[in-house]
Amino acid sequence: MDIASNPHTVEEIFKDYNSRRNAIVRALTYDVDEFYNLCDPEKENLCLYGHPNETWEVTLPAEEVPPELPEPALGINFARDGMNRRDWLSLVAVHTDSWLLSVAYYFGARLNRNERKRLFSLINDLPTVFEVVTERKPINKPSVDTGSKSRISTKRSSEGQAKSNQRLNDESYAEDDDEHGETLCGSCGGNYSADEFWIGCDICERWYHGKCVKITPAKAENIRQYKCPACSTKKGRP
Repeated sequence: MDIASNPHTVEEIFKDYNSRRNAIVRALTYDVDEFYNLCDPEKENLCLYGHPNETWEVTLPAEEVPPELPEPALGINFARDGMNRRDWLSLVAVHTDSWLLSVAYYFGARLNRNERKRLFSLINDLPTVFEVVTERKPINKPSVDTGSKSRISTKRSSEGQAKSNQRLNDESYAEDDDEHGETLCGSCGGNYSADEFWIGCDICERWYHGKCVKITPAKAENIRQYKCPACSTKKGRP
């Protein structure tokens, strides 16, 4: 069952959340065939667990009531053969996102209001498991070209699908950091970081931390043309 973990601070809880999330993402992407085979509909009610050491496990729920931690969705294996594989994985991802949040806020029950807000902000800066599995991450990372200033829009392509370039391992994140290290947030001036949500202005082509301009990945999905605060204030000028 779940591996012992008892985080207390915002940073510790977020680290626990991120480790469990990484494990789940691996199960539903890189290890998907192994995960699929373990979810035999002929077996009893099975759950998908992500552990704080970044391992995942398909197993029966805890026997004690109430359990030490909130439980994942029960019986994910029963629907495996009754649905399209991609749809089934998406459904598991949605329920797992809910479980990850419930575990984080179980640990964060004693946090104050500002700490809870900061915890959610850290969590919300990451793509959800559902977004990774369905490739619906709203925007790509900033693209920096020495010859011409190339960029990736928040807008969807003509086929209606969001452009995605999700990185799922540390080596890829490191490569992104090296490639885009010169990109600075137009609001706070902070350096580009691959594990943060960024959005580009369609007018001036500057890039911003989503949190600096109060844009979340969910909001970005519905923006046809994003104008940064500076460009928005210029619209009434001659």
